[in-house]
Amino acid sequence: MRLLAVIDMQNDFVTGALGTPQAQAILPAVKKRVEQALAEGAALVFTQDTHGPQYPETQEGRRLPVPHCIQGTPGWEIVPALRPYLPRGRIFEKPSFGSWELAAYAREKGFDQIEVIGLCTDICVLSNVLLLKAALPEAEILVDSACCAGVTPQSHENALSAMKVCQVTVV
Repeated sequence: MRLLAVIDMQNDFVTGALGTPQAQAILPAVKKRVEQALAEGAALVFTQDTHGPQYPETQEGRRLPVPHCIQGTPGWEIVPALRPYLPRGRIFEKPSFGSWELAAYAREKGFDQIEVIGLCTDICVLSNVLLLKAALPEAEILVDSACCAGVTPQSHENALSAMKVCQVTVV
């Protein structure tokens, strides 16, 4: 069984508070990959970085003092180009970089191939990939580098290199 995990493709990471030109540039490729995966019969999940109004008082908020992905705001929402696919998948809201719930779901379902795409390569993609690899050590974990963007191009490349060392297939 195959799974496509789309990580944090939210307005604040694409065009909002933490948006980057690189995040905007991958959007067409991400949309195309979602369409292909569904046509191929893969299961689909989305993660959604989710913070509350107390974000500034959290450790993340103190280290990254840019309020973003505050639940219920436009910045928290999945980008418009991907919203039509939400009913065909499952959403995992996550208060931190990685989702234990996503890893548990993938393990429970017994996926043997998991492809991970989205934002940011060097934070949430990396965190979720490592959780998935730990939960399913024999599953093939793939990351499509053309469907990911990091905080910077350099940190994107560093994260891809780190994932390769952890036996993740980067294409």
